Amino acid sequence: MSNPKLFIVATPIGNLKDITLRALETLREADAILCEDTRVTRKLLAHYNISKPLISYHQHSPERTYQKIAALLGPGRQLALVSDAGTPGIADPGAHLVNYLRREVPEINIVPIPGPSALTAALSVAGIMQNQFCFLGWPPHKKGRKTFFEHLAAIDMPVVFYESPHRITKTLDALEQVLGKEREIVLVRELTKIHEEILLGGAADIKKQLITEKQRGEFVLVIPFKPRKRRTESIKQAQTSNSNS
Repeated sequence: MSNPKLFIVATPIGNLKDITLRALETLREADAILCEDTRVTRKLLAHYNISKPLISYHQHSPERTYQKIAALLGPGRQLALVSDAGTPGIADPGAHLVNYLRREVPEINIVPIPGPSALTAALSVAGIMQNQFCFLGWPPHKKGRKTFFEHLAAIDMPVVFYESPHRITKTLDALEQVLGKEREIVLVRELTKIHEEILLGGAADIKKQLITEKQRGEFVLVIPFKPRKRRTESIKQAQTSNSNS
């Protein structure tokens, strides 16, 4: 008997046509599919005429849910792990499940089935020139939120993070406070969907565009890196300005 396998399967972030042939093959061959919201995953499976047992997991799942999943991974068994959209383990509870199963089922083979990701899709259209970036996931809802944005402003590379439609206005206000009105932001929403949109500009300008419209879907924000002026350069500029006045 072969070792049990857990396939980490990326699924579409909006457009169902973006699923890969390998992902479909994996979902059809899996003994069961682990998912966040069974309603969301069932819709995807129905679109491709796939019928499989679904097991729900999420960030608030009790220990017994994880134990149940581990018990399913006997010799020769294959489970597929999906998120509601995109690649599991990227700012979602899939990472916790992977770590748990790797610890509790040491003989398991964990196999990535790559595909759609809101993170890489947003970066591809943002025009970031640097070869590195910092991904911060989701901002805290309450506790630590102020510190999150202060930390963001101090990072010396492009920054990417996600935000929900319910908090996007407050987030833009926070970005304006720590970055200023003129610092350019790239905001991407409804990726791969009918109402896909890419907005560029200062936080205040983008907020004005959003206020007049109903907010739907999730947002990806990309903050391009803007090198800070060195103190010596600032002093020289100030001296030059004073000498000319």
